[in-house]
Amino acid sequence: MAGAGQETWAEPATADREIVISRVINAPRELVFEAFTEVRHLSRWWGPEGFTTTTRSFEFRVGGEWDFVLHGPDGTDYQEWITWTEIVPPEAIALLHGESRVDPNAFESVLTFAPDGAATRIEMRTVFPTKELRDEAVEKYHAIEGGRQTLSNLAAYVTEIVRKGVEG
Repeated sequence: MAGAGQETWAEPATADREIVISRVINAPRELVFEAFTEVRHLSRWWGPEGFTTTTRSFEFRVGGEWDFVLHGPDGTDYQEWITWTEIVPPEAIALLHGESRVDPNAFESVLTFAPDGAATRIEMRTVFPTKELRDEAVEKYHAIEGGRQTLSNLAAYVTEIVRKGVEG
């Protein structure tokens, strides 16, 4: 039991429903943030290795939506939908992500962009409606590895932009 003056650390109430992935990207925070805000960037790196993206509509603003199809390397198409719930340039983006606007299993993600010297530390914190949905995303859809691959694709993309900017 904690005595007077001692702090007790409690696990967040959502811990059993969360996936948290982070990565340091060797690019300025403003550029990493911009890669999330413009469809011309997103369509170049979004998704795990081997996936491609076709955007149907995109409006980056609070309440705006991104309606897209994620094409898997095995030919499977995944209908996807995101609405932006909070945007704080260049620090954070919050969103709701599901298969459609009426998906009862949609999950919430908060992305934070923090300076790390000349680089950027991005953290993607995703909270699912239930522990079972989180576990299914991890086991059936390999969400943790897919998230890591997606951030790796982002890192490669923005690093290439930086390299070209230095050379060009």
